[in-house]
Amino acid sequence: MKQIGLYTKKVIEHFQKPHNMGKIKNPDAVGQAGNIICGDTMQLYIKVKKNKQGREIIKDASFETLGCVAAIATSSVITDLIKGKALEKALEFDKAEIVKELDGLPPVKVHCSVLAVDALYEAIYDYFKKKKKKIPEKLSKIHQRIKKEKKEIKKRYKEWEKNEEEMYKKIINEKTKK
Repeated sequence: MKQIGLYTKKVIEHFQKPHNMGKIKNPDAVGQAGNIICGDTMQLYIKVKKNKQGREIIKDASFETLGCVAAIATSSVITDLIKGKALEKALEFDKAEIVKELDGLPPVKVHCSVLAVDALYEAIYDYFKKKKKKIPEKLSKIHQRIKKEKKEIKKRYKEWEKNEEEMYKKIINEKTKK
């Protein structure tokens, strides 16, 4: 495993030349996840098709991520890992698989792999919901956790926006007094 600063060579490769970046035209489902600490956000798009055995598989996947080196690299690698996977198998993904595929992440950046997995789970949840399929209990619990985190992100953003606006008004008032 070759390191380049904090990151492995694979992380840098996925960051510099991300795989499957951008929207898929007419996705079957979209998952969105964000991190309340660092502010990274990810959208994961999937297309689902039935294979020869009649199982639903992820035929294609892509992403849009606003975030750091690790967020983009984990987004890129998860799209590679899930293509061709049955939906049930994709629900078994965890951050360790992503970290392993990238030959590691700095401990402070492991949360980025959680972001990628959460976006995947949200995409599968979205797919099940759109197709009116029974949502597994594990997936429902994960969705509720992510939903709660999204609510917290929106709340914090509104507070930040309000503070920014107040600071701006204060600066303008001070300039007009001069």
